Amino acid sequence: MTREDSNQASPDGARSPLTSAAFPPARRVETNGIGLAVHELGDGPAVVLLHGFPELAYSWRRQIGPIAEAGFRVIAPDQRGFGDSDAPEDSQTYSVKTLVSDLVGMLDALDIERAVFVGHDWGGMPAWYSAVYAPERVAGAGSLCTPFFTPGEVDLLEAYDEVRGPQHYMRTFQVPGVGEAMLERDVEATFRALIRGRGMTLAEFRASPPEIQEIRAGVFVGDPQMFGDELLSDEELAVYVDTYRRTGFTGGLNWYRALHQDWEEGRGQEMRIETPAIMICAEHDFFLPPDFTDGMEELVPRVEKHVVPDCGHWIQQERPDEVNALLVPWLTKHFAHA
Repeated sequence: MTREDSNQASPDGARSPLTSAAFPPARRVETNGIGLAVHELGDGPAVVLLHGFPELAYSWRRQIGPIAEAGFRVIAPDQRGFGDSDAPEDSQTYSVKTLVSDLVGMLDALDIERAVFVGHDWGGMPAWYSAVYAPERVAGAGSLCTPFFTPGEVDLLEAYDEVRGPQHYMRTFQVPGVGEAMLERDVEATFRALIRGRGMTLAEFRASPPEIQEIRAGVFVGDPQMFGDELLSDEELAVYVDTYRRTGFTGGLNWYRALHQDWEEGRGQEMRIETPAIMICAEHDFFLPPDFTDGMEELVPRVEKHVVPDCGHWIQQERPDEVNALLVPWLTKHFAHA
């Protein structure tokens, strides 16, 4: 997968020594007209880990070490709009096609020919769509929670209006300033409320009143009916809180504001993914339930599908050992000698 020996550090700075105990520091990588903060660990075939919203590369802290120890070069960027990466003002520059271009440029900068892309939550979209927009750069693709969505008759916002109702959080986040005001009012309270383990079961969620099933934006600032125990230690919480107090949430919210652009750019594309693929769901994820993956095999014929039991949406932080026990063997089986 590499163009040169991956043991060689780039001119931008030395790579971190292999250790699962520490989250590797970031270096800046220039790509597609912006700079990304990129964390790296290990040597071997490249595996790119893509975080979701409102998260950071740090959300993969419990996967980076085990995957590197299994013989891979793990690359986890703060994606466009997040953390120490650049956050352009124009929301329409956050389409998935542009995000894939960011990742291709990152591979070029790191002198990597092909990589395995694995995402969680929103990160699942560029992970899957890298195999659509840049298949020659993709050795394999996978996702935690987020299925492979393809363009339908209407864009994802309109589809969710039908499935959830007109006040779902993605619709609310379309209006500039509204999501920011809600999430930034008390950043610590936002993360304490949101990054939690499994609360209500999926069956309980689906038996709830419509205003619960709609998943309104208020869920992002806490709903004791829906979430379980906090997942972050005080030290871990501080990483998110300190970062988002500095950056705000606009960059991440712009991913939602580009949803119609995603739909426009995706229409007419060949959507079949032929590489090895993995789909890991959380049993009680009410944002992206496991049955949302039904039928994926038609377009991703080599996909392996798994469900982590008794788990909510923040799967790699709630059940890191279970996720690693699925992800590492899959990577080793398909890519260890790539």
